[in-house]
Amino acid sequence: MAWWVWVLAAFLLLIIEFFTTTAHVGFFAVGAFLVAILVSLDSGGPLWFQLVLFATSSVVLLVFVRPIIVKRLGLNKTPTVDQIAGEHAIALEAMDAESDGRAEMRGTTWSARNVGATAIARGQKCVVERVVGLTLHVRAAS
Repeated sequence: MAWWVWVLAAFLLLIIEFFTTTAHVGFFAVGAFLVAILVSLDSGGPLWFQLVLFATSSVVLLVFVRPIIVKRLGLNKTPTVDQIAGEHAIALEAMDAESDGRAEMRGTTWSARNVGATAIARGQKCVVERVVGLTLHVRAAS
C-alpha cells in the first residue's frame, strides 16, 4: 500500500480521537504513521506485513504507553460533586429545619435542603454537608 494511504488513515484516526477524547484511537494513528514512514523508506514490505506491523505497534502502544498518558493528563480521575462538601453557601430564602429552599454558592443558585436542627435565615451563611442530585444539603454555619 502507498505511504500516503497510511498517512490518510492516520489523520482519519486522529480526527476520530479528537471527537472521542478517550485516548484509545490515537495510538492506532501513531501505528499508521509508523507504517507510513517505513513504507516511504521502502522498508514496509508486503501488505500483510504492513497490516501486522500496524496492528502490533498500535496494540503495544495502547497497552504500554496509554496508562502513562492517562495518568499524566489526569484522564483517570472522575470529578465528583461531593468535593464541595464543607464549603459555604448563602441562603437565598429562609429555611426551617428539614425544609427546602435556595442557596447561592460560587455565584450559582442551587436548590437547598436544611438538614440541621436550627432554622436558616435569608442571607445567612450555611455549610454544605453533602450534595444529592442537584440539591445542596446544608446546615447553619456556626
